[in-house]
Amino acid sequence: MDRSVALPGPDEVRGARCLNDPLFNKGTAFTRDERLRLGIEGLLPPRVESLNEQAARVLVNVRGKTSPLEKYLYLSALRAGNETLFCRVVLDQLEEMLPIIYTPTVGEACLEWNRIYERPRGLYISAAQHRGRIAQLLRNWPGRRVGIIVVTDGGRVLGLGDLGANGMGIPVGKLSLYTLCAGVRPELCLPVTLDVGTDNEPLRCDPLYLGERERRMTAEPWDALLEEFLAATQTVFPGVIVQFEDFNTACAFRLLQRYRDRLCCFNDDVQGTGAMGLAGLYTAGRITGRKLSGQRILFVGAGEACLGIGNIVVAAMQREGWSEAEAKQRCLFLDSQGLVITSRKDLPEHKRRFAQDRGALPDLSAVIENFKPTALIGASGKGGLFTESVLRAMARLNERPLVFALSNPTSKAECTAEQAYAWTEGRAVFASGSPFDPVPFGGRVHAPGQGNNSFVFPGVGLGLLISGSRRVTDEMFFAAAQALAARVSEADLERGRIFPVAARMREVAVQVAAAVAAVAYAQDHATRPRPLDLRAEAARVMYEPQYA
Repeated sequence: MDRSVALPGPDEVRGARCLNDPLFNKGTAFTRDERLRLGIEGLLPPRVESLNEQAARVLVNVRGKTSPLEKYLYLSALRAGNETLFCRVVLDQLEEMLPIIYTPTVGEACLEWNRIYERPRGLYISAAQHRGRIAQLLRNWPGRRVGIIVVTDGGRVLGLGDLGANGMGIPVGKLSLYTLCAGVRPELCLPVTLDVGTDNEPLRCDPLYLGERERRMTAEPWDALLEEFLAATQTVFPGVIVQFEDFNTACAFRLLQRYRDRLCCFNDDVQGTGAMGLAGLYTAGRITGRKLSGQRILFVGAGEACLGIGNIVVAAMQREGWSEAEAKQRCLFLDSQGLVITSRKDLPEHKRRFAQDRGALPDLSAVIENFKPTALIGASGKGGLFTESVLRAMARLNERPLVFALSNPTSKAECTAEQAYAWTEGRAVFASGSPFDPVPFGGRVHAPGQGNNSFVFPGVGLGLLISGSRRVTDEMFFAAAQALAARVSEADLERGRIFPVAARMREVAVQVAAAVAAVAYAQDHATRPRPLDLRAEAARVMYEPQYA
């Protein structure tokens, strides 16, 4: 399964096209000989700069912007003109730049997408206009080959709800992380938005909205569109990896169930978040001394994220000796309608499998007093849900309570890092979906870890690419979780950090990719000859932004 890509040679790109092709453009770094040979003399200032000199100018400009969204827009414009320079700048300043190009700023960008849109990026497929000829649209993509597609229908963007065609910012951002965090070449990445309408009436009625002004398609027509799209991906780009992103919960589980045994696909919101959450629990156990099988986990939220973590946690607990029924009893879910319990008649199947036989309780504080959790994991999309009384109760019941506030963007976080440490007397083991600054409390500085899927899915994709895997399995995400947990150093743990710093994303991706590829070979899903050293192979194929 060849997912490599051939770039145009210098004889194929000449004149102004050299400066308009972001994959080929060097800007002021074109040498005098190149300018002469390519017919671009006089189209650039006379001075020839190095990539590092160009990057220094970009940094001055980024840091001069007054808001994260302004920085996002500047970097997006840079990327549209010079992909190599964009990647060099962000990769060299990864910890500073990740919050700008992805969470939390990408949430604001999606909310404003219809207002900030300037230039094409990604592929928009309209249910109203393109049904019956999706393969033709995929062939319009200028890339000769595609290795990874990230696709959304904008049904549940982060914690922001139905954003319709405005959701394109998510696949664009996710694929940026594939390139920056795991070195997947940008030419291999295709972001796709399926415009199936939106039930967000204010957005649909906004005169600047760029999507179809129809109510969201559902049921059989939606299923048929997805079937056509996924069949077309395999026809036009045989063996391409498909990552489902930000579909609403019911659709996400149905898609995964229907296609996981038919093509190389996964859902990052379910499986990627699951692996990230499991890794965080493993690492937190090194601080608290409590094994995973000893945790009692209260999930606040019962969507893709919490259920994804719950699924993989139950499987991991079984590895430690619990039966499936016993493991499920240690995982209690609370959604917007109350506890997920057997007496409820409104539960879909993906929630019902976790329903416990217990009575209803009035609120989160009462649930904590009754269930006595050791870990509180929130992916509810409701900012401030972990109140002072909730966190003080967790601290009273546990010497080192685990508090994961995973909702994105920052405004949706169940609590801030400062609140988590202040309301638990500095004893919380805390992680969040969006980044928070270190918090001084009780004579020490606490460094909150960011529980970000970017520690998982880029390495998963790289592992699938180097193995040529035909399928994505649960065992691969279990291996990814173990690989991620193993990269947290003792120095991180001493500061209370249960995830590595963002600057180590590529190092983590190498380990995750090797672990995923090893499973692909062990399960006989791989189609490429096995390298002697999977870690060395993952590092070798990583894209490094340098001019040719």
